[in-house]
Amino acid sequence: MAAMDLKPLITLLAIVNPLAIVPFFIHYTQGFSRQQRQRTVLIASCSAFAVIAICALIGLQVLAFFGISLASFQVGGGMLLLTAALGMLNAQPAEAKTTQDEVNDASARASIAVVPLTIPLLTGPATMSTVVIYADQAQTVWQQAALLGYGVVIAIATALCFTLAQPIARALGQTGINVMTRLMGLILAALAVEVMARGLLQLFPGLGN
Repeated sequence: MAAMDLKPLITLLAIVNPLAIVPFFIHYTQGFSRQQRQRTVLIASCSAFAVIAICALIGLQVLAFFGISLASFQVGGGMLLLTAALGMLNAQPAEAKTTQDEVNDASARASIAVVPLTIPLLTGPATMSTVVIYADQAQTVWQQAALLGYGVVIAIATALCFTLAQPIARALGQTGINVMTRLMGLILAALAVEVMARGLLQLFPGLGN
């Protein structure tokens, strides 16, 4: 991997795709004040960079230390996605917003930004796996630095997309948001099944026979 090779960046942008996560951001931040949404945007963007940076720097070592395979990440992440999808299919509010106290609580808002917005929606198993693979290909410090720089680009793209989410919400209205939430929930459920299936096939090759 060349230090200035843009292929990893293009791949990560395609996988993370923050624009596609905008409906989820709208769903999980309904009822938030402007300041709460801005804080959520900041935390989600920084968390996305942190996940990419951690995977790039110590991803291989962490997996080896705990004896965890990339396939296990796919199965676990798919289960998290499926859980979120089931709630969205019923247009239900996020569990972290069940009560008004939780909506107003700073730690609850932070948890929404990290889980599920950052993990697994933005930087799920596919993103983690991709970063670890490119980190394994990086042979020099400059190549590793370039990979970290791509993480900064991902964070900036995430912040821009999420910042523009509210104009989209005003244009759609509550009914439009509910319809979009159910549609995205259906798509997310299908994605979750595919992610888990790929992981299970790697863990149990005999299932493909």
